[in-house]
Amino acid sequence: MSLNNQKFQQMANAIRFLSAEAIEKANSGHPGMPLGMADVAAVLFGRYINVYPAAPRWFNRDRFVLSAGHGSMLLYSLFYLLGYPDITIDDIKDFRQLGAKTAGHPEYGHLSGIDMTTGPLGQGISSAVGMALAERIMNAKFGDKICNHYTYVICGDGCLMEGISEEAISLAGLWKLNKLIVLWDNNNITIDGTVDQANATDQLARFQAVGWNTISIDGHNYDEIGAAIEQAQSSDKPTLIACKTTIGYGAPHKQGTSKVHGSPLGAEELALTKQQLGWNAEPFEIPNEIMAYWRAAGQKSAATYCQWQSYAEQNKAFNEYMSNPLPKNWDKMLNELKKQAIKEQCKVATRKASQMCLEKLVANIPQIIGGSADLAASNLTFVEGMKTITANDYNGNNIMYGIREHAMAAIMNGLALHEGFIPYGGTFFVFSDYMRPAMRLAALMGLRVIYVLTHDSIGVGEDGPTHQPIEHLASYRAMPNINTYRPCDVVETAEAWQIALESEHTPSILALSRQGVPTLRSNTDENLTAKGAYIISPTNEKVQATLIATGTEVSLAVAAQKQLRNLGIYVNVVSMPCCELFDRQSVEYKRSILGSAPRIAIEAGATFGWERYVGENGTIIGIDSFGASGKGDSVYEHFGLTVDKIVATTQKYI
Repeated sequence: MSLNNQKFQQMANAIRFLSAEAIEKANSGHPGMPLGMADVAAVLFGRYINVYPAAPRWFNRDRFVLSAGHGSMLLYSLFYLLGYPDITIDDIKDFRQLGAKTAGHPEYGHLSGIDMTTGPLGQGISSAVGMALAERIMNAKFGDKICNHYTYVICGDGCLMEGISEEAISLAGLWKLNKLIVLWDNNNITIDGTVDQANATDQLARFQAVGWNTISIDGHNYDEIGAAIEQAQSSDKPTLIACKTTIGYGAPHKQGTSKVHGSPLGAEELALTKQQLGWNAEPFEIPNEIMAYWRAAGQKSAATYCQWQSYAEQNKAFNEYMSNPLPKNWDKMLNELKKQAIKEQCKVATRKASQMCLEKLVANIPQIIGGSADLAASNLTFVEGMKTITANDYNGNNIMYGIREHAMAAIMNGLALHEGFIPYGGTFFVFSDYMRPAMRLAALMGLRVIYVLTHDSIGVGEDGPTHQPIEHLASYRAMPNINTYRPCDVVETAEAWQIALESEHTPSILALSRQGVPTLRSNTDENLTAKGAYIISPTNEKVQATLIATGTEVSLAVAAQKQLRNLGIYVNVVSMPCCELFDRQSVEYKRSILGSAPRIAIEAGATFGWERYVGENGTIIGIDSFGASGKGDSVYEHFGLTVDKIVATTQKYI
């Protein structure tokens, strides 16, 4: 259908000049993308996308991800023009100012219309795959009337060059996520110059090779934009629309060059751009007729929303699912598992303990969705009764990601952002390096995602230093708003799972062992892991030293405590499964646990960070080099992580 070109041109120019003026006022920002993609955005938001500003978090709205997050002013302009109630013209004028809702890159939670935090290139398009997968799973569970929406993405050349995008788009093709539509700002410009100086990939052929529908259009031709979106909506595959655009469209001296990518136009060039495009309004003013077009676009899905709301209110199964992500008594069987482990004095690896927990959880929490990066047999993330999701049947709760840690972490973010899921994903702890950018975004956005990261230390053994995490615990403990758990036995593992599932706005890492560990806890009256640290094995005598350990080293500390007792030396053993939670406790509690006697920390990882717990009169037994290949016990002995070393060190420090 032919579009009203004059109308959409005016709507597009409103985006262009709100964006350019905000960037000019801030003297900071990226005008090139909003100027170049304004025509595409005007057609998408003006005619096709189903969003409703009066109900911005409507469950069945279309999702929109600005993967090219540097073009954030395009998004803020759209929100203001469409009539989202939580953004004003003053917010537009405050672009990139401290405390403004309109941050330099879109930040989830700052404005109701932002569906995810973007900025690191490739993360947006990859998390959008998770959103599109979530839509298909929810559709399979509850039908078209509850969940049947599109996920739209605007991405740039940078998103497609980042390696994570390859992992994500290949999964989208495999899963036939036909309601995923990516609009590529194909402008041949990067910060350093033209794309062809650094990349010669035929992107259309690349996407076709992994099962996508592809369309190539003039990104400034309204009829072609509309036709492409309609074609994509009816495809049986995910679709890439290559929108050939001119970066900085309309700026006479800068368009089509890298000069317009990341710097304001400048007053003179901005004035010439207005003249070029026939824009006569004062700065930050939108002519009434054009504003009326946009506000009408903001109301176009009102009837669809009302119809959905009426149906959803009557759907008891959907309401129960959404309102109770953790059903009543969800952890009853988990509590029974803890008691059973103590009774039987269970000795298993904490990765096995995690699987034992999942056996109790997955069947009772329908929102849980698991997966692994081709390591389920080692991570033990798959339990009996789970069903793997395929393109032929989306109604499952296990995802086979293949060897794609980058994409797995980003897709987990998309699943959590979509709502309706609590995702967990597994790999070896050392390979979390591949996942770190998405994990950081999960922490920044405050998402409930859980990382099951096994083979957590030099206990990996023969695989050697490439597979033995050393610095990883310290690095994640340094990351804001992410809890890192290293449990010592079945009880602590179950407690960590309980806290992770209850942490609605904090991602969780479960760093789990390959080797077996004894059950050390003697009671389950209280979730002591929630304190971060506690005295797991007290002495009844005057405390001469405190041994602080995590994970597999707690049992070493307890064994050392017994030897020291035979030598007439009395120590407390503290298990510290989560430093972050311990740091949040009161000063009085922390003093009661750590005591005033010399402290010795023991952990099969970097010593960095332990100084704040041991103080000036203590020491750390750890590893500040890479690991070594050999049997696990031999490697522990080689690095001095032994009972004898703990005993000798304690003797020295008292």
